[in-house]
Amino acid sequence: MTTTHDPGTGCPVAHHGYEPFAMDDPFPSYAALRAEEPVMYDERVGYWVVSRYEDVKAVFEDWETFSSENAQAPVRERGPEARRIMEEGGFTAYSGLSARVPPEHTRIRKVTAKAFTPRRYKALEPAIRAHVVALLTAMREHPDRVGDIVRDLAYDVPTVTILTLIGADTGQVDLFKKWSDSRAAMTWGDLSDEEQVPHAHNLVDYWTECQRLVAEAHAEERDSLVGDLVRAQADGDPITDHEIASICYSLLFAGHETTTTLISNAVRMLLAHPDQWQRVVDDPGLIAGAVDEVLRISPSIVGWRRKALKDTTVGGVQIPAGSELLLLMGSANRDETRFEDADRFDVTRANAREHLAFGFGIHYCLGNMLAKLQTRVCLEEIARVAPDLRLVDADAIRFGDNLSFRAPLAVPVTWGSRDA
Repeated sequence: MTTTHDPGTGCPVAHHGYEPFAMDDPFPSYAALRAEEPVMYDERVGYWVVSRYEDVKAVFEDWETFSSENAQAPVRERGPEARRIMEEGGFTAYSGLSARVPPEHTRIRKVTAKAFTPRRYKALEPAIRAHVVALLTAMREHPDRVGDIVRDLAYDVPTVTILTLIGADTGQVDLFKKWSDSRAAMTWGDLSDEEQVPHAHNLVDYWTECQRLVAEAHAEERDSLVGDLVRAQADGDPITDHEIASICYSLLFAGHETTTTLISNAVRMLLAHPDQWQRVVDDPGLIAGAVDEVLRISPSIVGWRRKALKDTTVGGVQIPAGSELLLLMGSANRDETRFEDADRFDVTRANAREHLAFGFGIHYCLGNMLAKLQTRVCLEEIARVAPDLRLVDADAIRFGDNLSFRAPLAVPVTWGSRDA
């Protein structure tokens, strides 16, 4: 156990095995934090790390004390060359919703919610299902009977879905994925100044495309979410072109990146627990609950940020005004005071929906229903088309280093008879 000192008190601080950017298996360290120091200052990243369910939920709920203004701020300051590239490239993107605060957040979310409707989700479902079946069929044609759920299924499905919803080019999946990877690395990664440079170029291109989509929607009638927002603006709703482009900037990342991870984790968790997978295959009606249980026990986002606007307390610990907090939803979702036998994966868990994977309060994820719909469809079709799917080596699966996102790099699978 390493120890440092709280900058406010000079007292020694133990990290309890917690490593901010290590995502392979952070859960034992989360349990240690909950038990030993549920509100801990980590000088390595400059955040108060909050790990218990009730504390995390309370911070999310109290938006007047704990601002979301830092939710999209770079974890590591941008280097001079990256700043130059982004400034000269006209990069002025801002959060669509997650880092905005009322009244601005209230105004923009109200307009956006009119366009981001269940009607659009349900209209997309047949195409999503057909896409999933086509990808599964193609994967099962591999002659060596080895596939990768990330590469062969989860990579494409949510990306094509969100591009369709937004009105972007569905033939540019790889390009949008590249831009999204750069956004994740630049915002939540631990990059050197030199490593930031190619990502800075990508973010300029990404923002330019978001602005182009808005201009295109003004010039030509489009049946898309961007088209809906442009029409709402024309009808008098208070939203600017820059704000619409910023919503694109957010959705073209959040609308697929976390869902790619959710689909990957859902398949990984179910196949790692063959008894649970068999229950789902036998009764597809359990799938909706299984998705919530995956969100609870293995969420795409394990940590999110807030900033204290005044002197306050969290879990009995004094938090000075101006302090930044990292809320460990991945820990809160395994808090034994809220979830019985919390480390056990159970697709029939009665209170799985109480997870905090989508946040809580005014910033609760607007796209939660679309993410769950796509994951449900993927699991339904795997259970129908490929019930014999199994992991190649569950223990070998690795996750990318990141402060907030826990995404498997690959989920290798095989199928057919074990003796074939």
